[in-house]
Amino acid sequence: MIVDAHQHFWNFERIPYHWPTPDTPTIYRTIEAPELEPLLKECGIDKTVIVQAMNAYADTDYMLEVAEQYPWVAGVVGWVPLDRPDEASRKLETYLKNPYFKGVRHLNHEEPDPDWVVRPDVMEGLKVLAAAGVPYDLVAVFPEHLKHVPALAEAIPNLRLVIDHLAKPPIREGLFQAWADAMSIAAQYPNVYAKVSGLNTAAEWVRWTADDIKPYIDHAWGVFGSDRLMFGSDWPVANLAGDYKKVWSETNRAIAEYSKEDRESILGGTAIKFYGL
Repeated sequence: MIVDAHQHFWNFERIPYHWPTPDTPTIYRTIEAPELEPLLKECGIDKTVIVQAMNAYADTDYMLEVAEQYPWVAGVVGWVPLDRPDEASRKLETYLKNPYFKGVRHLNHEEPDPDWVVRPDVMEGLKVLAAAGVPYDLVAVFPEHLKHVPALAEAIPNLRLVIDHLAKPPIREGLFQAWADAMSIAAQYPNVYAKVSGLNTAAEWVRWTADDIKPYIDHAWGVFGSDRLMFGSDWPVANLAGDYKKVWSETNRAIAEYSKEDRESILGGTAIKFYGL
């Protein structure tokens, strides 16, 4: 089964999203499942995971509604207030009754405090996730947030953690080695995974190709292995630097030399295991 482990929807008529904003006009509008469905069919994607786009219950409730309407949605990564552990625990009890609720994410890169994710109250919230067996998507923008992964992995070894977008490597700046070293350290912890997603927008140019992103994917594959890497389109954010089909085709070109087993893990198997799809 081929899985897109990271895509979004947003409905501006229902939810006051903080992002996207007018300075990203191509995606500053309501974007929903009927727009994605033909793209999935064209690329041969079997299932997707919808990931939260706002730190609010309303966004999570909306995603769960969508999941019930479309058979190709396998799961939802929602939100609970990790900095309020007791409330997070109570809300998880409700959300986990829904079979589509598969994980939690917080837009920590929007927090004024770059160390938000390692604050004591947030760490307690993450322990609540771990105790409930709920994985966590970390928005780790290099270098501010990626540096916290070892501390999280050591403090909460039973928390399954995935680094979104390979921590947004500085592709445009060409700063490969510093990013690679940090990812190598993060990969030493078996409870840490990573998403091969968002690399086109990290590059920040439209005419990118597999050759531009391959060194970053290759390094992640080398340190994490295919059983801890998963593909995600990051659609519709992907439209800022290409489109769904280009992200899919160029990612496949970048991993074309991998074994069949490795490709199957990255393109579906790892996500199925990580999220319990």
